[in-house]
Amino acid sequence: MTADTTASSVSTDLIVGGMTCAACVNRVEKRLGRIDGVSATVNLATGRARVSHPPGITPHELVAAVERAGYTAELPPPPEPRAGSAEPDPGAESAEGAENAEGVADAEGARRERERLLITVLLCAPVLILSMVPALQFRNWQWLCLVFAAPVVVWSAWPFHVRALRGLRHSAATMDTLVSLGVTASFAWSVYALFLGGAGRPDMRMPFTLLPSAGGEVAHVYLEAAVGVPLFVLTGRFLEARARRGTGAALRSLSALAVKDVTVREGGKERRIPVGRLLAGQEFVVRPGERVATDGVVVSGSSALDLSLVTGESDPVEVGPGRPVTGAAVNAGGLLLVRATAVGADTQLARITRMVTEAQAGKAAAQRLADRVAGVFVPVVLALAVTVLGFWLGAGADPQPAVTAAVAVLVVACPCALGLATPTALLAATGRGAQLGILVSGPQAMEALRHVDTVVLDKTGTLTTGQMTVARLTPAPGGLGREAVLRLAGAVEQGSEHPLGTALAAYARRAQPDQELPPVTGFRARPGAGVTGVVDGHVVEVSAPGTGLPDALAKALAAAEAAALTPVLVRVDGVDEALVALGDLLRPGSYRAVDRLRRLGVEPILATGDREATARAVAAELGIVRVHARCTPEEKAGLIRQFKAEGRRVAVIGDGVNDAAALAGADLGIAMGTGTDVAIGASDVTLVRGDIEVVADAVRLARRTLATIRVNLVWAFGYNLVTVPLAAVGWLNPMVAAAAMSASSLLVVGNSLRLRGWRPVNRPAASGVRRTRGGVAR
Repeated sequence: MTADTTASSVSTDLIVGGMTCAACVNRVEKRLGRIDGVSATVNLATGRARVSHPPGITPHELVAAVERAGYTAELPPPPEPRAGSAEPDPGAESAEGAENAEGVADAEGARRERERLLITVLLCAPVLILSMVPALQFRNWQWLCLVFAAPVVVWSAWPFHVRALRGLRHSAATMDTLVSLGVTASFAWSVYALFLGGAGRPDMRMPFTLLPSAGGEVAHVYLEAAVGVPLFVLTGRFLEARARRGTGAALRSLSALAVKDVTVREGGKERRIPVGRLLAGQEFVVRPGERVATDGVVVSGSSALDLSLVTGESDPVEVGPGRPVTGAAVNAGGLLLVRATAVGADTQLARITRMVTEAQAGKAAAQRLADRVAGVFVPVVLALAVTVLGFWLGAGADPQPAVTAAVAVLVVACPCALGLATPTALLAATGRGAQLGILVSGPQAMEALRHVDTVVLDKTGTLTTGQMTVARLTPAPGGLGREAVLRLAGAVEQGSEHPLGTALAAYARRAQPDQELPPVTGFRARPGAGVTGVVDGHVVEVSAPGTGLPDALAKALAAAEAAALTPVLVRVDGVDEALVALGDLLRPGSYRAVDRLRRLGVEPILATGDREATARAVAAELGIVRVHARCTPEEKAGLIRQFKAEGRRVAVIGDGVNDAAALAGADLGIAMGTGTDVAIGASDVTLVRGDIEVVADAVRLARRTLATIRVNLVWAFGYNLVTVPLAAVGWLNPMVAAAAMSASSLLVVGNSLRLRGWRPVNRPAASGVRRTRGGVAR
């Protein structure tokens, strides 16, 4: 059970068994909806129901409601509680509890279905061969076929009969009702023909034709239809179930990434414990080739981590002391000691798994329409079959073709494809998106992504990394030189907490990795004026530049201001020695991301809290025309309302707390995975690895997914519009109708499976690091 705890409702997940078509889905949703304050979304592909209900209604009442509808229901297995806590850990559920229990149940069910199908094939083979090849028909062949057909009609088709009777007790009709009636009618007519209709003569020969016979001297037996219908339906459902498990493979692979055991280090000793007992703040060891147990920070050691299975990032990420690491990443190099910062449901892997699971529980608008149609589809087919039977008999036709046409109508109708059209596509697409680092919250977000025509982009942390760095360093001619000045400036800035000072000190360490920066004494920070200190006997001052600079530094100052970079002057013993220009790093791929969005027909707009010069410089570099600078969070949200009032479909991309209101107010909110939890929580789409270029991939994936769903629904509706009339006029043999019905579901699932192989457009290699300019305002 998951609690969605708004003040007025709770969300509970149920595992529903016995559903076989969209009519079943519709019935379960209606039955749950009869309870006051309850609404439910049922997914045929996953067999799960997500129920929103008042806190006063218990999960057991919901289970009872589903059972009254004629289906089975149970709560997902609870996860094991974490050490030292009586409360279960929701994050463990996705990785171990529910997934493992459902996996065992699925495997057992698949084994039973495989055995039933194999025995059915062996029993059906002689019946089909003898019925369809007249040259092989020997004396009393039809009686041998009856012996083989009887166990197929009773035992092989037993699941259909049971579910049909269960539905009858609850005044409901589903796909199983149609199959059960079709098999029973075909077998009953054959028994009548054998015992009373003259088809039981020892020398009886029966010609085979794909079109039903309109009568004649020989009474036709439909044993091949009686066995062919359950054979083809069982085969179709077996293959369909395998394909549907394939659509959820990405989610299962995410769950499988969770580490089971971890080596913790305490008091200089190591011991192995279950990962569920690991607590935040504990230190654990990650050896080469092992997965990182949970999110944390490196305490000691350095290595390269493979994050491809978690975030879709293909290049290894170098980590060292103080650097964050993500749970489930593979340690490709050295030995790491990591301090856990998040465990259980708070880890990035748990959040990814949870978002993908929730996305697969929803429905697109088109699927909701299909489910409503399916709710009345089966009763309409039953009425049509009775009408067809009466029409043929009323027109004076022989009972044989009349029964054949009615049975064909029952068998060929297929609401299964309607029920699978959207869920299978969403399963495949959301799983594929997770593999690529794109987390989509549900089908509504998919639909919004497809229709977006305007994207409002934040600057700092979205188009840029949000980290200041040195863009240019210009030494004064005849002075101490670049290396000496950088060493002294970096040393004096070691004591500074200002972003500019931190960036300058970090740059100095990277530029001279083999030398420690010397200590600083007499350090003094003057707010708004810079810092001073004594390094190696020299008085070093780093401050805002004034007037009277040497020509080289004056030119560097003018160039920095023109490029909207932040300039600082380095003075040593009262002499101007260098001018340093700092700026924010532009994310690799930002230019291509904006260009690809424009090519998709989406207008990019820059809205930032940074100053005008900086914003326009970044916009010019990226080719963005419309710029809104110095926007407060309230002004950003107002800007979104204005665009929506103009009839635009607006998406917002941001990463900070100040973006949360705009993200929530847009038609679609897209958060950078490297951003704040507030921004991620307010968004509909999360880019796990913080790569803005993936936005265009998300739009293309959404468009491909919605196109796949439309094709599925067109096929599902079109199939019935064509085949039901053909069956009604007697142009479909019931056995052929059964094969066509199974094929329709397989085609829908197969079309959805194509999304598993969807690939983004090939991207050119990044051509170096771009820098934006200027300040740290967001």
